[in-house]
Amino acid sequence: MLNSGLNAVLTFSDASSVSASAAQHIVEELRRKPDVVICAATGASPLGTYQELGRVAARNPEVFRSVRLIKLDEWGGLVMDHPATCEFYLRKHLIEPLGIAEDRYIGFQSNPADPNAECARVAEAIQRWGAIDVCVLGIGLNGHLGLNEPAPALTPDCHVAELSEVTKGHGMLAANGAAPRYGMTLGIGDILRSRKIILIALGAAKREPIMRMWSQGVTTDFPASFLRLHPNTLVYTDAAASCGESNS
Repeated sequence: MLNSGLNAVLTFSDASSVSASAAQHIVEELRRKPDVVICAATGASPLGTYQELGRVAARNPEVFRSVRLIKLDEWGGLVMDHPATCEFYLRKHLIEPLGIAEDRYIGFQSNPADPNAECARVAEAIQRWGAIDVCVLGIGLNGHLGLNEPAPALTPDCHVAELSEVTKGHGMLAANGAAPRYGMTLGIGDILRSRKIILIALGAAKREPIMRMWSQGVTTDFPASFLRLHPNTLVYTDAAASCGESNS
């Protein structure tokens, strides 16, 4: 374990060990607070963790009967059932496997008539629930969190985001031939108000972003660096993504 301030980096030998440990941590949170509010990122890194949670739900669905879920972000301009959307991903890997009812889910519409109004709707719905208990994140190659992209200034609240060229090459988009026009995302302030943050980074491509997150100052040019300001962040990496010692 590598400690950095009040945060910790947990490095495991492989992705399956990361997923098992992160999922176990989330289940422990649920046992302490059954109606826990989870904000969920999409992408390759957290997928194994979600699959582990699905296996827990198959054995013991009661664990998830009160859990509440928030979609972290969404690609704008795609139909909701497009396989590249975060909606499609979350329904396949979390909402359906965990049996999350519609009244326990908050998510952006992917192709709203008014994206700014949609962001306001999501922000209001989240405010009614109160603070996010556990925010599950990945990290972009350019350091983005959600769709909070590197910029001279970061927006604290839910907002429409201009996508960087790096983000437009995201694997979810490339694999499904999608070209969103914009993004919608919780803001950096929404993320930092979470009671606990779990960031999952897997694979050699995430090694440099993880190193930059801890080695440089807090800067809007690398949004993930803002996690250094959060008092309760756990970073889960496999050996390929981390230079720290392995926990397993």
